[in-house]
Amino acid sequence: MPRTTPRTTVVFDLGGVLVDWDPRHLYRKLFPGDVPGMERFLAEVCTPAWNLDQDAGRPWAEGTALLKARHPEQAELIDAYHRRWPEMLAGPIEGTVAILRELRDRGTPLYALTNWSRETFPVALERFDFLGWFRGIVVSGEERMVKPDPRIYRLLVERHGLRPESIAYIDDNARNAAAATELGMHGIHFTGPAALRDELGGLGLL
Repeated sequence: MPRTTPRTTVVFDLGGVLVDWDPRHLYRKLFPGDVPGMERFLAEVCTPAWNLDQDAGRPWAEGTALLKARHPEQAELIDAYHRRWPEMLAGPIEGTVAILRELRDRGTPLYALTNWSRETFPVALERFDFLGWFRGIVVSGEERMVKPDPRIYRLLVERHGLRPESIAYIDDNARNAAAATELGMHGIHFTGPAALRDELGGLGLL
């Protein structure tokens, strides 16, 4: 039987895995007592697809201007998405940070690959000390491409001299985890710290 290359390097997504980022943390304040209204706004105005364009490098000023032209009556709520963006960060996902700490203490090479706007990522860098534990972080907004585009995974590998077959890649988006698997990594769809701990244990990483 062919030998399987052991997974020796771990690559983390950030939002939804290590950082509790959700626009609802902000918009619950702006839609007090109106959850359906909040959900409509996030599904029809400041949508995930619109936000992803900022993750892909579009400036926030351009993105918000486009939306305000389409929805002038919502201008204040649209502006809040960027102006009050730090309020979307509830804090670290402690169980995953504990896993990250254990991997660091074992000397495991750690990297991050995140869909994140280049304009807002410095806020996270300042707030979360554990982002300094990574040997390298690839930020989509700086590269002007987003997961699951295979090019951004290849960029991570080439920039840091990694081998895909040695990587365990963790992402809360199933499509992004599957894209990593297609490139030879061991993609893990993150559903919670306990399940992640079991998965990494099965790979001999914990």
